[in-house]
Amino acid sequence: MDKESFLKEFIKRVWNEQDFNSVEIFVSPKYTVHLDTGDPWEGKTLNHAEFRERLKYSFSSFPDIHFDIQTMVSDGDYVAITWVMTGTNLGKIEKYPPTGKSIKTTGMTIYHFTDGKISGHTQVFDRTTVIRQLGF
Repeated sequence: MDKESFLKEFIKRVWNEQDFNSVEIFVSPKYTVHLDTGDPWEGKTLNHAEFRERLKYSFSSFPDIHFDIQTMVSDGDYVAITWVMTGTNLGKIEKYPPTGKSIKTTGMTIYHFTDGKISGHTQVFDRTTVIRQLGF
């Protein structure tokens, strides 16, 4: 499977379907969050268990989080995507209680590959819009 198809399947199964059991299929045993401003794991290298904890953190605030890939470009060991993220805030975000409000925002992620698996990412996305949509 080429990297683009592999990444599409990763987004579908791990993020959109919340299939925690498939993490090992897609994610390298060492996954580095190279850049992701506002992410508590930025700059850290995660094992599979820690990667699952990061997923749980996202899903606890937005249990119906969904990513719709808009564009995809690959270059060697990197695949860049732009995406639209939607979800409903039904769980606490740090000190803020759940709002029940829906969000829609955009972002861009460059996924890093090593030995055929996803070994990290560099990401930017519009967190300001999320904060505004939630009324914080």
